[in-house]
Amino acid sequence: MWENNGTLLPFLRDKNPSVRQIALSNLLGHTPNGSPYRSIFLQGLQGGGLQKPQETDVIRDMKLLCRDQLAIAHDAFRALVNLSDSPLLVPFLTEPSFLAFLVSYILNPDAILADLASMLLSNLTGSSVACAALLSLQIQVVPLTSTTCPISYHPMQSRSATCSAPVPYPSTDPQLAHALPLLVDAFVQGASLDSNSNSERTRKGDLHFLSSVFANISASPAGRLFFVTPIPSDVMKPESALGYPLSKIVPFTEHQDKIRSGGVAYTIKSSQRTFVILRNCAFYPPAHQAILSPDTDEVAVPPSTTVAPGIDALPCILLPLAGPEELDLEEQEKLPSALQFLPPTKKREPDSVLRLTHVDTLLLLCTVRWGRDFLRANGVYEIIRAAHLAESVDKVSEHIERLVHLIKGTEGPETAGGQFDSSVTTTEDSDEEDNKIEEV
Repeated sequence: MWENNGTLLPFLRDKNPSVRQIALSNLLGHTPNGSPYRSIFLQGLQGGGLQKPQETDVIRDMKLLCRDQLAIAHDAFRALVNLSDSPLLVPFLTEPSFLAFLVSYILNPDAILADLASMLLSNLTGSSVACAALLSLQIQVVPLTSTTCPISYHPMQSRSATCSAPVPYPSTDPQLAHALPLLVDAFVQGASLDSNSNSERTRKGDLHFLSSVFANISASPAGRLFFVTPIPSDVMKPESALGYPLSKIVPFTEHQDKIRSGGVAYTIKSSQRTFVILRNCAFYPPAHQAILSPDTDEVAVPPSTTVAPGIDALPCILLPLAGPEELDLEEQEKLPSALQFLPPTKKREPDSVLRLTHVDTLLLLCTVRWGRDFLRANGVYEIIRAAHLAESVDKVSEHIERLVHLIKGTEGPETAGGQFDSSVTTTEDSDEEDNKIEEV
């Protein structure tokens, strides 16, 4: 059987697309973790001694087949998603040309398989090497002059059989653009439209798995700083108003898709994973004022002096914890406007892991006096008091009690002036699900 599968590998390069498709479809079933013949794809990838690992023909072929016709590209992406849980593949799937193609393909609004590509990128960014590569990645884009489409560029390196180039092709000169801000915009554009809307979708893919990419990126100090550093709101227009990238994605904490909402939640508060201790925006106390401030306030994240509208994340963090309880008028007035007079049909987040994530985010935002004062003044106690009464999971209840202790505790002179409170820590979520996407 092993030999029969091995003899299929040369047919991945056959000139006849039907032959390539048959060979790949027969090999696909052997790519998931645990498959007895998975070694066909991984053997030869590990170097020995001073010899550097070399890319094998089958991995090179799979990468090329991602650009092929629909059925072939679909199976090629699926195969690489399944194989990308192996660290042996990371150096070859994050080499500059393929990473540029992968990101450019996701960014192309006409890419039919953009969601599979997003799944692959999500798996790859489980590696700190891939995260570093993505943070520095620039891609070639051609500005578009059409005013009818909200996407004002064409990613040149997305060329493949499953996404079309604009017609007529733009005559403007290409330019380099940082990939990560474009991915954030694509994630926002991929959100499902309101069911009552008659508008056409901007993109063919939902791109929900980009939220996991952002969660992985926010693990590193450089990734965390990206989300709390002001950049032009339109990457293609450097003169556009500045904004924090985090402000574009925090509204999705209430999104109905759990991949999207969960990934966004972990971007705000991440925990330990395989490769590094994940850090994120809420672990960085200098960013707390920007994270909590309303968008009517201009705030800088020290040591930078560049200001941008506040991220106004508190309503997005509290909404999943809020229920249908009625509060008296005085308590309602403390709440952010988005949480005032919620309907009796309002339900709390049913996933206890996500509830714990939001409570831990609030705990982290208590690490400086300014944050605790802000939470007190904006009705956090009123929301978590009701959440505690309804909570059925002991671990979540314990963290809520710690949060209440910090918010209702007496402040002394030693905590004045925005000093850091080293007693505020969060435990790791040992039962958190692995972000790796397995067999598809």
